Amino acid sequence: MTQTDALNGKIRIGVSSCLLGEKVRYDGGHKLDHFLKDTLGEYVEWIAVCPEVEAGFPVPREPMRLVGDAAAPRLVTVRSGLDHTDRMQAWVEAKLGNIEKLDLCGFVFKSRSPSSGMRGVKVYGPAGVPSHAGVGIFARMFMKRFPFVPVEDDGRLHDPALRENFIERIFVYQRWKELVRGRGALRELVSFHTDHKLLILAHSTKHYTLLGRLVARAKKQDREELLNEYFTVLMDGLKLLATTRKNTNVLQHIAGYFKAQLSSEEKRELLDVIETYHKGIAPLIVPLVLISHYVRKYDEPYLKRQYYLHPHPAELMLRNHV
Repeated sequence: MTQTDALNGKIRIGVSSCLLGEKVRYDGGHKLDHFLKDTLGEYVEWIAVCPEVEAGFPVPREPMRLVGDAAAPRLVTVRSGLDHTDRMQAWVEAKLGNIEKLDLCGFVFKSRSPSSGMRGVKVYGPAGVPSHAGVGIFARMFMKRFPFVPVEDDGRLHDPALRENFIERIFVYQRWKELVRGRGALRELVSFHTDHKLLILAHSTKHYTLLGRLVARAKKQDREELLNEYFTVLMDGLKLLATTRKNTNVLQHIAGYFKAQLSSEEKRELLDVIETYHKGIAPLIVPLVLISHYVRKYDEPYLKRQYYLHPHPAELMLRNHV
């Protein structure tokens, strides 16, 4: 099983247009992100969205900001004080209906944008003093409409752990969609769960246990209800970062599969490499390369199917930095 085998074409991901280099910002500029466009772009189909331009605002244009209550802010122009909240919300409502048909597996928002920022956006109070408690109007409505679609902003994606987590989730989401588009039969759910066991364990032992219980009692539950509950728990668990400690636990668990095959020297080498990762001396890719070698050498069937060992294309080199 390879990552390519798991996908039917490129994964479709939404993105703020300026991050692909489109000159749509208020000042006529862009915020091109080379990793998104040139690297990740090799594996995904970007669906570019600029709320301001698509809602009919010109380029360049007077900048806007959020004003009032952070829970329900207004979108107001900075100098003239014009309130464009209703206009933007009406556009977003219509846009989300179109987006729903696109079957997106994720979205990358422009950080700190009054329309697209997903957290920490400035909201100006009555005295003109900003708090950083806002969410952009488009981002807020998107996340409410599609609560399980993986989302991130370009700023947070500079963090290697957050980047790896987001991209891992979009690939899991794609595979889940393929399961649901099929018959979604019990045996397919059991196969999906088996393939993702170690990946889930690396994020949360709690969710690993909950999902195992769901599958174990699957025959006693309505199929649609079961799939919805499984998916909800799955995506909730995958939001939790796979820390060094949790990864080390999984790596040691994997090492146990080779007790009968490895020589004493090979066992010691594997445990030493895992410990090197645990101490922060080497990135995760180092023990994974050695483990993958043993999986191929000894043709370990259970580990061969584990997405933990290949959750996303190796060319992205995401685990070289975590």
